[in-house]
Amino acid sequence: MSLLVIGTVAFDAIETPFGKTDKIVGGAATYISLAASYFAKDINLVSVVGDDFPEATLETLRQHHIDLEGLQIKAGEKSFFWSGRYHNDMNTRDTLATELNVLADFNPIVPEKAKSPEIVMLGNLTPSVQLGALKQLEGTAKLVVLDTMNFWMDIALPELKEVLQHVDVLTINDEEARQLSGEYSLVKAARAILGMGPKYLVIKKGEHGALLFNSNNQVFFAPALPLEEVFDPTGAGDSFAGGFTGYLAASGDISFDNMKRAIIYGSAMASFTVEKFGTERLMGLSQEAVNARVQEFVDLVQFDISLS
Repeated sequence: MSLLVIGTVAFDAIETPFGKTDKIVGGAATYISLAASYFAKDINLVSVVGDDFPEATLETLRQHHIDLEGLQIKAGEKSFFWSGRYHNDMNTRDTLATELNVLADFNPIVPEKAKSPEIVMLGNLTPSVQLGALKQLEGTAKLVVLDTMNFWMDIALPELKEVLQHVDVLTINDEEARQLSGEYSLVKAARAILGMGPKYLVIKKGEHGALLFNSNNQVFFAPALPLEEVFDPTGAGDSFAGGFTGYLAASGDISFDNMKRAIIYGSAMASFTVEKFGTERLMGLSQEAVNARVQEFVDLVQFDISLS
């Protein structure tokens, strides 16, 4: 299945208890596309950068068979930049700087050849921009997946709820699920959010795994892999989304049962991402390494039990 990824390609500067970086490559669409590329082989990326974005990185994306025809490069302008500092628990962070630059007036333009994707992954963006991108498509997508965050719930909730009526899967974290639904119980939160339009909901719980819900009251839980060190959680949720949608695209199966497997593949890609700063770990992985990491997840939860 073909995969269309719409989101940000950007620069980050990150500080964690393990160190800090200068300006490095980031952006939701970057993480999503790279993670998906280990499974899907027909990926189109739609985003925008300035002419300060390195050609070497664009070439790396192309080497991951990511089609960049939909990537706008604005001459004389700067790429989106975010800087943040993580606290010792690695779950909370402070934003130090946000420079919208080319993202301030981003109008995604989907190339003609990418207007009939089978799977769409809408990375974290302004809800009105996400909706505008969807309206350019031919309506043939078998699955539309949306990622968002609490910032849009604070300032653009009506627009976000409108987008939710046009998507099949929503991926958010547990804090965002509680905010969007007004419910503390994640089971009640899932029921409320699924009533807003999506057929499936993925609630990401970071180091505590992920939950998958559907509108038929089915629930699946996948653990996170216990890691000895986490260097940088930036992009982990996007890498999860990339592994999730990439696996679904590669398998051609969007059933609930196969989404369970996709959750594991998404979790595996997220576990790679946090091992180094930025997108570094996602570049140049071997298929053997990916398979071995997935097997670690299988071993983590596999057991025999006899009920008498």
